[in-house]
Amino acid sequence: MKVVILAGGQRSTISNEQEGIPKPMVEIGGKPILWHIMKSFSAYGLTDFIICGGYKVNMIKEYFMDYYIYQSDITVDLQTNKIEIHKNRTEDWRVTVVDTGLYSATGQRVARIQEYIDGEEFIVAHGDCLFNIDIKKMIAYHRERGRIATMAAARPTGRNEALDIDADGRIQRIQQNAAANEAWANTGLYVLDRKVFGVLQGNYTLEELLTDHLSEKGELITYKHDGFWTPVETYRNMADMENLWNAGIAPWAKKQ
Repeated sequence: MKVVILAGGQRSTISNEQEGIPKPMVEIGGKPILWHIMKSFSAYGLTDFIICGGYKVNMIKEYFMDYYIYQSDITVDLQTNKIEIHKNRTEDWRVTVVDTGLYSATGQRVARIQEYIDGEEFIVAHGDCLFNIDIKKMIAYHRERGRIATMAAARPTGRNEALDIDADGRIQRIQQNAAANEAWANTGLYVLDRKVFGVLQGNYTLEELLTDHLSEKGELITYKHDGFWTPVETYRNMADMENLWNAGIAPWAKKQ
């Protein structure tokens, strides 16, 4: 199953040191947020990725083109320009990086990678959110219910907007200023049937398109996750994630 990661947003302003780079390339523990997300998926055997780039997409392309070198010890003979690789370390990932436009909304970005989806189902994730959602359980939940789209919902992390979800997992309305312990928020993680491409029209967010076209038909349901989820949006948030990673207790890091 393909994993599509939305990494085309504008530059990061999280910290002075990492300002002006694509937000998913902001580093936590010396690794981009994008890498952390991909490691979370690969822990479940999902290793075929499509990266939807936009802002400074070449930086993402170069990162993966040079990944093998960056992860290994090397000796360079400057006279002959010969490179010897020592202790080579890499991942068993297949990564497709696609330029989906500088100003495209998330729905349009997903629409533009349709040609790279060769199965009946695929996953979409935002490139700036960390989580410990059980991907296998979410996929099984999606298949059991047979809908076009399944959205993972978690407890909001300080955001005012929240989802009102009924007993069948369907979104009834979007609330404002809901209490965090009673609310659910869209995590930006989806399992989608390829039929979804039929509603991905226009430059709108993926959430808008799914809610507007699938929710009333019962084709958009939610998978509730009570565990860890956070968007990496501020310097303080990033610093907290850095501390968790350095302490070896990062909740999104699943051992493989």
